[in-house]
Amino acid sequence: MPLVRNPILPGFNPDPSVLRVGQDYYIATSTFEWYPGVQIHHSTDLANWTLLTRPLNRKSQLDMRGDPDSCGVWAPCLSHDGDKFWLVYTDVKRKDGSFKDAHNYIVWADKIDGEWSDPVYVNSSGFDPSLFHDPDSGKKYFVNMLWDHRRRPLLFAGIAVQEWDAKTKKLVGESKNVYQGTELALAEAPHVYKRNGWYYLLIAEGGTGYEHACTLARSKDIWGPYETHPEKHVLTSKDHPRAALQRAGHGDIVETEDGRTYLVHLTGRPTTQLRRCVLGRETAIQECYWKDDWLYVKNGPVPSLWVDLLGERDESKYWEEKRYTFEDGLHKDFQWLRTPETERIFNVKDGKLTLIGREAIGSWFEQALVARRQEHFSYDAETVIEFSPTDERQFAGLTAYYCRYNFFYLTVTAHSDGQRELLIMSSEASWPIGNLNTPYVPYVQIPNGGKVKLALKIRGKELQFYYAVLGSGDEELKKIGPVFDASIVSDECGGHQQHGSFTGAFVGVAASDLNGLEAEAKFDYLLYKPVKNQQDAYVRDNE
Repeated sequence: MPLVRNPILPGFNPDPSVLRVGQDYYIATSTFEWYPGVQIHHSTDLANWTLLTRPLNRKSQLDMRGDPDSCGVWAPCLSHDGDKFWLVYTDVKRKDGSFKDAHNYIVWADKIDGEWSDPVYVNSSGFDPSLFHDPDSGKKYFVNMLWDHRRRPLLFAGIAVQEWDAKTKKLVGESKNVYQGTELALAEAPHVYKRNGWYYLLIAEGGTGYEHACTLARSKDIWGPYETHPEKHVLTSKDHPRAALQRAGHGDIVETEDGRTYLVHLTGRPTTQLRRCVLGRETAIQECYWKDDWLYVKNGPVPSLWVDLLGERDESKYWEEKRYTFEDGLHKDFQWLRTPETERIFNVKDGKLTLIGREAIGSWFEQALVARRQEHFSYDAETVIEFSPTDERQFAGLTAYYCRYNFFYLTVTAHSDGQRELLIMSSEASWPIGNLNTPYVPYVQIPNGGKVKLALKIRGKELQFYYAVLGSGDEELKKIGPVFDASIVSDECGGHQQHGSFTGAFVGVAASDLNGLEAEAKFDYLLYKPVKNQQDAYVRDNE
């Protein structure tokens, strides 16, 4: 079987939790402030993955209005106990500073693509929770990292285990800190397994940047004591800055029907000399083997770019052009920000996507922005907008977006006298203030009526906007504005201290009405066209 190239889930797909049920494999990944919550992909061969569902899709399950950037849904854990699917997740309300307000919940479902239950609250003592179903005792254990704001002695204080009663839906007995990790520190992302009489505890250490690692420990008793793997870290790129897959850590283990073992894990592919991960934290996979009841990564601990999986990947799907129209509703590739009350920010009718202008782009409460992930280093995007703003406080258009502090936005707006114009807004690594870059790129006046085509092209780190006024007799796309640095739309410029931003680049459409009049912007379609480009490291290494 031909080798498959990592990552298996390109673009913003971090913190993977993997599960096999029969012949079906599932991976759940974090979605942070993007709604609906948690992405679950499906595969039958570990090579070809399809987005199946986002289970946290109603207000009773998830409402993230007010959650800051890179808060919201962290590190889901997907499991199956032979009867039901279980999903554990954290809704983080605060991440910066000494405190983490991180609330942990459990939901369950009979069918993975069916309706999931309302959440049951578990605790708030830390984040990255998981649920372990002991195959021998039948008991369930809730496992999460512990946060100690005092740093006495560790901020990431260790891994807590406590029994969880599925009948009462409550924690029972005492909680015990069973493992504090190694000197690499920052123990998080725990998963527990049982094999050959051993309990195995897989954690992440080193933070989610370039010191990231997967660390393994084992014990004969779930309560410990746990001994650390002879090599400590079964997976890491931290000592190999030229490895193709960087930031490797936060993993989970799965066994195939024929007994092969794989580790899925978070990774990043930095570009430019500044090592910026525009595609965010992605999901990769490694083949593993067992020796003396210890897990090892094949050719590890450095992750392999190419892996032997159960099938051959269909690369044509990765490179296909996507032209999204709205006759049949909103395509599953799209997400929006924070709110479960979609009727307040958009609707789909008469074959158009209508955005209802709310708060400014970058709002943590209610902004009308619908977008899809950037999954390629180079691509084209295009839309047609119909919008009649009355002044400068009404604007809508096409955006390459990461968060409040880093985006590029080509808008249709108006001057205070009502004259319609095109204006580029950009926020370039503007944390902590969040100001737009000034002086503004010169605006372009356009007629007060009619549709406008908006487009952008990204080639590696270069971004160029384009426009055309439809019905004018000259509908050829024209450049507007300078060439921007597209690498700014990345984790490293995401608006927090280094390695404190956790999502990825999106491209989509947005609308704001700062007058509070709910001005509507209508979009005919959104085009996303991957482009193979010589600046693209992915292409250079593959062709």
